[in-house]
Amino acid sequence: MAPEHVAHGMRVSYGHPHVSPDHVIAWERGITAPSDSELTALAGVLWCSPAELIGRPRTLREHRIARCLAPEDVARAVGHDVHAYLRMEETDSWRGTERQSAALAELLGLGLPDFVTVTGRDARLGGLLRSAVTTRWQAYGRPVARLVPLDRRFLEAALRSLHEDYQGHMAATLSWGGGSGDAGGAGQDFLDRIVEHFWAKLRDDDGRKGG
Repeated sequence: MAPEHVAHGMRVSYGHPHVSPDHVIAWERGITAPSDSELTALAGVLWCSPAELIGRPRTLREHRIARCLAPEDVARAVGHDVHAYLRMEETDSWRGTERQSAALAELLGLGLPDFVTVTGRDARLGGLLRSAVTTRWQAYGRPVARLVPLDRRFLEAALRSLHEDYQGHMAATLSWGGGSGDAGGAGQDFLDRIVEHFWAKLRDDDGRKGG
């Protein structure tokens, strides 16, 4: 389908008279994003679900849309004023009690990594993990546990393993590369992806425990 066909379908069949081919092109290129109602209409024209258009949801809004929920549905379920909830979506800054956070995770089907991202804890978690692997990891078990609600011993095992991986990787790179520049680049890449490494380590440890 050409952008003209998509725009025509949204105007005629889904009541969006303002949508033009330029809108569709801008959405395809990631220049702008469709509103909730536009995304629903776009999915209808393309014979798919909103979740398929989003791909892997990352933000609170994307998770809500992927579940085909209105803002009012989520606000009511977690006990927030709908206007306050919409402000959280717009600013990507979840503010809720533990009970509200648990209700949000259940309603949106959030796994722990997605829950941490949606509630805005990724940046702080990354900072703690970078400090843990570059200094003494033992000092970071409790701060990490405040952000990631898992058994403390399980978290500490993951931190210790991450620390060993990073330090071993740095030592090996220094030996192979013969210079600190190579090691610094490799080490920085590890640190840039530290949250990803952390979740992978938890999955691996959980798989070994399950086995």
